[in-house]
Amino acid sequence: MTTVGSSAISGRRAPRLTILAEIALYVGRIRQFERDDWVVYVAWVGMMLGLCFSTGGFIWVGRRAAAPLPAEAFLVPIGAVIFTLAIALDTIGHRTVYKEALRGGEALVHHIIIVAGIASCVLLCAAYSGGAGYAVPALVLTILSFIYSLVDEVMHWRRYLGGKSDVVEMWSHVFILIGHGVMMAGWWLWYWHGYVGVAETLAALASVASGGARPVGP
Repeated sequence: MTTVGSSAISGRRAPRLTILAEIALYVGRIRQFERDDWVVYVAWVGMMLGLCFSTGGFIWVGRRAAAPLPAEAFLVPIGAVIFTLAIALDTIGHRTVYKEALRGGEALVHHIIIVAGIASCVLLCAAYSGGAGYAVPALVLTILSFIYSLVDEVMHWRRYLGGKSDVVEMWSHVFILIGHGVMMAGWWLWYWHGYVGVAETLAALASVASGGARPVGP
């Protein structure tokens, strides 16, 4: 069982540290990782990095190909980066000091958020050619992911007020919501505006894949 070097989990508030000291303490718990923790961490954060690189790469190709990408398209990778950095930090605590606390309802809520969030992104991509048949379930799952995110926040605040969480975990959740919100709001605006620039970007990608000219641009 993971030992805890902070009094937060015991129900008593630790002496107030600077935010940098709090972050250093939180990140330092990665040294407590066991093999299964590393497997989960690398898989989870790696998947999120894949989201950053795929969305960012798509926008980069579109920009190089002079595709008329709207401003909201750029919010997708920006939000994804914020989302991923916050998750990378938050997950350290989830795999160490708060692992036991999450084994009940919070873990289930996290799984629901993950499934709904991933499915909403996949369906929103499919909606480019599939239309409303994919967009409607994507919208439902997007809303569901945020509803359960708020349920998760209630659980975290109950732990925090009971002295069983810390300020780094709470702030990481703020940035998770900011990143997820920016990413999905930008993505949905892009879809509602007709996915402007996607056709040109896909054409540029197809040209590169077939050995044609590389996308050019500023």
